[in-house]
Amino acid sequence: MSFAIGDKFETTFIINKAVYNGFVNIFNDNNPLHTDESFALSHSFKGKVMHGNILNGFLSYFIGECLPVKNVIIHSQEIQYKNPVYLDDELVFEAVVTGIFESVAAIEFKFNFKNADNFIAAKGKFQIGLI
Repeated sequence: MSFAIGDKFETTFIINKAVYNGFVNIFNDNNPLHTDESFALSHSFKGKVMHGNILNGFLSYFIGECLPVKNVIIHSQEIQYKNPVYLDDELVFEAVVTGIFESVAAIEFKFNFKNADNFIAAKGKFQIGLI
């Protein structure tokens, strides 16, 4: 296997208008917290809160495109949303290898997304299999 415990990977994602509009257009999730600025402000947020599942899309991109191997399949993933993210937020994504299971060709990672203020927007873990 080409991974070792403690291997660390990092990349940056920006929730720009194209990402936001693409998500809304594809999934048609028009919850006012995500689409109505005045609604979000009236509920003590700084603006429209971006859909949490946008981060799942970034996670999928990371697994499929940023890891040093392409022969992978996602076995499982878990994500916990900790702080809201907003339009044009830049998120630093960090993943660390926490488990290697050679008998079943699986690798486990813990990850987090941090915003520019260094707050964790989301964290979790995922396991991939090498195919």
